[in-house]
Amino acid sequence: MTDSFPRQHARTQGFSLGVPRSFQISPDGRRVAFLRSQGGSDPVTCLWLLDTETGQERLVADPAALPAAPDEGSGPDRAGQLEPAEERARRERSREQAAGIVAFATDDALALAAFAVAGRIYLADLRAGAGDPAVRAVPAAVPALDPRPDPTGRTVAYVHAGALRITGLATGNHRQLIGPDGVPGLSYGLAEFVAAEEMERQRGYWWAPDGSALLVARVDTSGVNRWHIADPAQPGRPGTEVAYPAAGTPNAEVALLQVGLDGSEYLVDWDQAAFPYLVTVNWDKDDPLIVVQSRDQRRMRLLSADPARGAVAVLREDTDDRWLDIVPGVPARTSDGRIVWTADAGGAKRLLVATAEEFAESSPDPVTPASLQVRQVLAVDGETVLFAASGEEPAEIGLWIYRPDGLARVAAAAADGVTSGTRSGGTTVVSHRSLRQDGVSVRVVPDGQPGIAVTSLAEPADLPNPEPGIFAAGPHGIRTAVLLPSWHRPGGGRLPVLLDPYGGPHAQRVLAARGAFLTSQWLAEQGFAVVIADGRGTPGRGPDWDRAVWHDLAGPVLADQIEALHAAAERHPDLDLARVAIRGWSFGGYLAALAVLRRPDVFHAAIAGAPVTDWHLYDTHYTERYLGQPADSGADGPYHTCSLLADAPRLSRPLLLIHGLADDNVVAAHTLRFSSALLAAGRPHAVLPLSGVTHMTPQEEVAENLLLLQVDFLRRALGLDSGQHGV
Repeated sequence: MTDSFPRQHARTQGFSLGVPRSFQISPDGRRVAFLRSQGGSDPVTCLWLLDTETGQERLVADPAALPAAPDEGSGPDRAGQLEPAEERARRERSREQAAGIVAFATDDALALAAFAVAGRIYLADLRAGAGDPAVRAVPAAVPALDPRPDPTGRTVAYVHAGALRITGLATGNHRQLIGPDGVPGLSYGLAEFVAAEEMERQRGYWWAPDGSALLVARVDTSGVNRWHIADPAQPGRPGTEVAYPAAGTPNAEVALLQVGLDGSEYLVDWDQAAFPYLVTVNWDKDDPLIVVQSRDQRRMRLLSADPARGAVAVLREDTDDRWLDIVPGVPARTSDGRIVWTADAGGAKRLLVATAEEFAESSPDPVTPASLQVRQVLAVDGETVLFAASGEEPAEIGLWIYRPDGLARVAAAAADGVTSGTRSGGTTVVSHRSLRQDGVSVRVVPDGQPGIAVTSLAEPADLPNPEPGIFAAGPHGIRTAVLLPSWHRPGGGRLPVLLDPYGGPHAQRVLAARGAFLTSQWLAEQGFAVVIADGRGTPGRGPDWDRAVWHDLAGPVLADQIEALHAAAERHPDLDLARVAIRGWSFGGYLAALAVLRRPDVFHAAIAGAPVTDWHLYDTHYTERYLGQPADSGADGPYHTCSLLADAPRLSRPLLLIHGLADDNVVAAHTLRFSSALLAAGRPHAVLPLSGVTHMTPQEEVAENLLLLQVDFLRRALGLDSGQHGV
């Protein structure tokens, strides 16, 4: 390799390019469609098909070879650089950095795949043989968003200008099905901000199984506060207006309509005043399943809808004194009609599989033991439920199946590491990462067969292999990883320490996967002992662990980082506790700034990237889950005690603040207000504004130089020799 690690990391988008992903399997298990770019530094994603009988992979659609759409002379450029603003916003919510075909949807038979590039819809024939014309443009209004064929493969739906439109695949006729008709702030078929950012719901419409109707989210943002995000480096450009629901302010009003292709329209009527959040919809059988949630997130209802009348019945209501988590993949149904759900019981997130009648009449017994923490339901194939779960070791995530005759670990999946997958037609796709291998290995395994490896084209990191010493720190058993320079030998000198956490809800950093530690290992090679700890509030340890941060996002998370640091120093005497720094991004940035403000006796320097400094400025669904309503907080309540602004006069250590000025998630106002408070208190600090950068940093030059500049800052802040080891 000729690139430095920071450059290689940026060029390969964190070594994710060339990795196969987004698998969909045909009902007979013989064909698998997936996405992958054509190289480890190629950012343009293509659509591929694998034949499980022959093991052959076939390129189905490359953005460079897409045919011309009916209203243009040539196809889009290969990277799809002309993606519409609405699509760029959708990708920001899903943290999608790649270009090209980044998402696709299929009919039930996996005969057709629809996708959009540069706002135009294309349809791929997944049954065509090699050399046959497999891709064609579909007549549609431009820009088109989120195209999805109906389950029968006769019609494609998509969103344009806030309206849900359809195109008949046989006739080519396209028309509006339902739309805002010029009403400001109204849209149909798109996920609102908090659904996409916090609920993992990226879509806003769902087809009926027979393709005759759709359930469509109607989103009204007219009551949501408007924020304006401008780029000061481009004063000639107007700012972007964003409907941002900050904590304690109005959310978008979301309703669900059943809309028939014949023009019929019904409102799916539930108690929206008590349950304003539409969490998800599953319409894979006759009666749709709908999940709704109260604004305080202490109540969640599983509903069954009557598609003929739009009426609903409550199948189950879950409650909690603090909050209820949204588990991806539920609700789902088995082939015999049983409903798949999860519940907190016995200190664990557990799997439930029962009939609608059993849900309505009682609380079914869990089918998984309290020793398993269910992370996600990945697929339901007949009566087989495939799910991901952690056992006694939260750093490992295993692949499990439940059938009426019992529970078992997937035989084709390794017993250690981090595993995910999907399943259909008796074929399971297994994606596996571990501490023994680079990157991700993927196998397609038909039942009773040895399986087929799916080629990964990802580049290996030009870096010594990370060897994190993962252990349980302190009385809380905080999972902690320590990474030392490859050139360091015990007793060979004291090492300054760099904590590199996320440390908060929704993200787990300590995983039994080599790829999770690449950047941290590079930082170690610069002369640091790097410590990563997943304290209370991080995923994988069960409901009690998650909810330990209720009404306090500062105290437990900071205490756990210190506990892990001291435990790491006991195991590794070469750690120099007189030179300790901390860095982080997003919640990790908040934690880094918090550390030097409140515990300067422990932390001697910090880098806070895109930090939340004032929780009044962050969104409703995330913030209110943990801190409640701002109006109920009071002068000494959670919003005050968790804010960084009041602590500004306490800063006594070097602090670097980094923020993208185009960030519409953690807006730059967080850093700017904090910097103003520090200035008013006479506290020196550094601010690095990133023009045109969002909450992600996909630009190669920015991503590369951010790492280099951070190391330079840490060396100066801790008084290290700038000519020390480096890679």
